[in-house]
Amino acid sequence: MNDSLSLRLKTLIIATLKLDGVSPGDIPDDESLIGSSRFGLDSLDALELVLALEKEFGVKIGSSEESRRALGSVNTLAAYLRACPADVSAPPSHARTG
Repeated sequence: MNDSLSLRLKTLIIATLKLDGVSPGDIPDDESLIGSSRFGLDSLDALELVLALEKEFGVKIGSSEESRRALGSVNTLAAYLRACPADVSAPPSHARTG
């Protein structure tokens, strides 16, 4: 899934988790984010990422179970965001004016 949402998500993951030396192309769309030996998130990483996603996309990820499902992989995260009522096709929050 090489689309703009996946790229935005990968860029946000890299920036939020401070993954030095990792580029968006290094993160497979279907690789597990939680529990992966390469990109395994701990609970603090997951919380930081959820907060960044809520700020960036204007969504609310309610429960820890919901966040675990959403953070399964880049693909599941993109599907979750597309299913949310917020407009994920809008420009990033830091790029908006007014």
